[in-house]
Amino acid sequence: MRCRRSERHSTQTENTRIDQCITEHWSRQEHHGARDCPECRRTFTDPLLSPSLKLSNIVERYSAFPLDAILNAQRNSYPCKDHEKVKLFCLSDKSLVCFFCDEPALHEQHQVTTIDEAFEEIQREMKEQLATLQDSEVGHTEALQLLQRQLTETKSSAKSLRATIGEAFERLHRFLRERQKSMLEELEADTARTLSDIEQKIQRYSQQLRDVREGIQILQERLGEMDRHGFLEGIALTSERIKGKIHETNLTYEDFPTSKYMGPLQYTIWKSLFQDISPVPASLTLDPITAHQRLILSDDCTIVAYGNLHPQPLQDSPRRFDVEVSVLGAEGFGSGVHYWEVMVSEKTQWMIGVASETVSRKGSIQIQPSRGFYCIVMHDGNQYSACTEPWTRLNVKSKLEKVGVYLDYPKGLLVFYNAEDMSWLYTYRERFHAKLFPYFSPGQSHANGKNVQPLRINTVRL
Repeated sequence: MRCRRSERHSTQTENTRIDQCITEHWSRQEHHGARDCPECRRTFTDPLLSPSLKLSNIVERYSAFPLDAILNAQRNSYPCKDHEKVKLFCLSDKSLVCFFCDEPALHEQHQVTTIDEAFEEIQREMKEQLATLQDSEVGHTEALQLLQRQLTETKSSAKSLRATIGEAFERLHRFLRERQKSMLEELEADTARTLSDIEQKIQRYSQQLRDVREGIQILQERLGEMDRHGFLEGIALTSERIKGKIHETNLTYEDFPTSKYMGPLQYTIWKSLFQDISPVPASLTLDPITAHQRLILSDDCTIVAYGNLHPQPLQDSPRRFDVEVSVLGAEGFGSGVHYWEVMVSEKTQWMIGVASETVSRKGSIQIQPSRGFYCIVMHDGNQYSACTEPWTRLNVKSKLEKVGVYLDYPKGLLVFYNAEDMSWLYTYRERFHAKLFPYFSPGQSHANGKNVQPLRINTVRL
């Protein structure tokens, strides 16, 4: 709509044009002595022109509303109770407007239109809101179903972990009972926190679902109103009633920290009590036949480093890596539970994990689960990631000095730890079908002296 100043200016301009029209008409009659009105032909002597306030008010009132809305509204079948004249609707205020009853200034710069157009517009908006609410209902229903499954799985995992912790502590000495109690309390706290979080989400999503369904019911009832005048008259209240009824479904799944209580549990407990002892349950060696030609292995095959010399004249083998600077362990695992540690001190690049017996050894290789590799990597000097697709950044608080690798073949679990404090790094959950071999890559060393330190299997003599 035009502003009030524009309306007054328009009215003044119109009066000026009328004055000019009458003046020109009279100038052509000067020689007759008398002058008449060009509309009614009445004769005047010495006529004076003055603006008509009543006409100006009418013009000003009409100027406050869109002309097409006024013309269309004159054909409307729902007149005002007091004035069977023009009936409009203000989309900005969500209210009916009578041309004569309502003050035009109240609707300056508002979107005013006819009853028919307003009915179509608000019907369209309500249908869009209904579709949004119905989509939200589906999302909330699916989210609640997922939460129910998570609740069951979390309870089942917690029950299984209680048994695992109990069995591990039974194999330790009596003085370790206090440590057992401490870990169980920690597990209970994690379980309670996880279950509480899930239950709170269930309550919140349940309430939001009730809101969504209430909003759907409100809109469906309003859309069932066939009387256009009644429909639009209550639209403001309807808009107010459905506020806060539309909710987004932003459910994120947080794993129950099962890996925190798994792995080499007895060794974890032992190490927490005896920080100065560093035994490793499994003593591994490297397989020279699989080593890239630029890799140098120690005599006992427990240390591997990248050599800046020319490739060694080693016999080629289908088992040898020819592009990736990698080497496998000499012993593979097709069953059982295993754990080993690798020293990674003072390095800026490395990759360790396990590889399937059937992995490709030739050419450039993508180190990822779909290719048979399950690894973590250090890259860019101080960044750590799991070699997933795409990579998953690991939350490592301080530079790793020693990495623990835990393999539970029957359960399909491969867990990585910071072996200094046995804090969890990452877990792969897979169905293993082939024998798995420990995988090592020290990365390339540089002429500036970076990354020249080797990878070292941490061995122990008990």
